[in-house]
Amino acid sequence: MEFYELHPETPQLRYINKAVEVLKDGGVIIYPTDTVYGIGCDIFNKEALDRIFRIKNDSISKFLSFVCSDLKDIAKYAKVSDYAYRTMKSLLPGPYTFILPAAKIIPKKLWSKRHTVGIRVPDNEIAVTLVRELGNPIISTSVTNRKGEVLYDLADIQSVFNSQVDLMLSSGEIAGKLSSVVDLSEEVPEVIREGAGDVSIFQ
Repeated sequence: MEFYELHPETPQLRYINKAVEVLKDGGVIIYPTDTVYGIGCDIFNKEALDRIFRIKNDSISKFLSFVCSDLKDIAKYAKVSDYAYRTMKSLLPGPYTFILPAAKIIPKKLWSKRHTVGIRVPDNEIAVTLVRELGNPIISTSVTNRKGEVLYDLADIQSVFNSQVDLMLSSGEIAGKLSSVVDLSEEVPEVIREGAGDVSIFQ
């Protein structure tokens, strides 16, 4: 696994571009978000998606979220109601995963049974720059061990995933909570998971 240390606010573009090359070649990477480290690949690369499912070893459901670069980007990949747009505009970028009806462009492997997808725009310059430079969203699933426990220590992450992923972008240790998950696919919002983001406006 290649390993690069990036500045969290002004990430070095040469390292971002190395990660983009890996993603374009069907690779899998680890990268920082505003909550925890994530495992990612290009959402349109089937082989890379299959690798992530194998890496996670069924410690997650078959429902994977992905990172977009901004609010306008989301509209390409999901159906966004006026209410959902206003809500996301007030909270993004931030530590939220919003569940929305999937657009047809999204691979069905990423759809839930209700034809929805989970979308993130993290408040993290590395993650957002990565998506922007790639030109496609990337998968966002937390870095966990085989028990499903989130890994925070960089040495632990490198030890567990050294032979499983191709590259890691680091910005130091992240000791955050998982993102809050809010379903905006229906008229009435539903908080699925209360995490790092404030969900009081939905309660």
